[in-house]
Amino acid sequence: MKNIAEMSAAEAAGVKYILMDIDDTITCEGKLLACSYDALWKLKEAGLKVIPVTGRPAGWCDLIAREWPVDGVVGENGALTFWEERTGAFPVLKAEYHPNAVRNDHPVLKKIRERALKEVPGLRDAKDQFARLFDIALDFAEEEPVLPLASAERVRDIAVEEGAMAKISSIHVNIWMGKYDKLSMAGRFLADRFGWRETGGEKEVVFVGDSPNDEPMFARFPLACAVANVEKYRDYIKQLPAFVASKECGDGFAEIAEIILARRSFSYKRGSTASFSRANTANTHSCRR
Repeated sequence: MKNIAEMSAAEAAGVKYILMDIDDTITCEGKLLACSYDALWKLKEAGLKVIPVTGRPAGWCDLIAREWPVDGVVGENGALTFWEERTGAFPVLKAEYHPNAVRNDHPVLKKIRERALKEVPGLRDAKDQFARLFDIALDFAEEEPVLPLASAERVRDIAVEEGAMAKISSIHVNIWMGKYDKLSMAGRFLADRFGWRETGGEKEVVFVGDSPNDEPMFARFPLACAVANVEKYRDYIKQLPAFVASKECGDGFAEIAEIILARRSFSYKRGSTASFSRANTANTHSCRR
């Protein structure tokens, strides 16, 4: 991985879409930082399409699509997409569900949950489970007790043994039926909503993530980035992203956003970016809670 500062102006100039994970990518210790939320606004106001791609539930995605400065949100690791369209005085929330998505009352998911809770001491249901439609989320690190990654791997293995899909995030193991992931639904959404070309459009997308469930996105997009805390998962990710921030979590996301915007400004307005870059770098450095 190269430091994000090595991204060229030419690379940044070709970017049209900024996709990002949420937990421990734009948040820190469960909170959305002021600097990372501000970065979302700056990216959107610069004309880029901004789309979170997350394992978080449908209920959260409803709020994100309505209230955040985004052009849509992919949730439950690719089961669904929400976005707003303005057809009159007020925007209307739209939704698409992956054709392979299966509701989370499936008996196999029930069996997996029972096995995992029995076989992995300290494991528990994620507190946001009530807001989910298609997956179950088992918490190993969002709240206490924080379990080792080996526990999350055991949960994943149980799910696979029973015939389900499973991905490990920085806080949960997400488990679902049906063949899809963050990448497949993100690609569908970009193509259907914005006309993105799956072949030849790879360098138009920057994805920012932090953990093993982001690996399909890291592998697909040549300009994929990670925040610095990806290092804790280095042994669990075969395909690392091209770039990495020097800072962790939301601070790292803000760093990545500011560099992309500064490089684009340099490309389009040569010689006029110095004061912009300095001002916003100062903002990034002071955003830690």
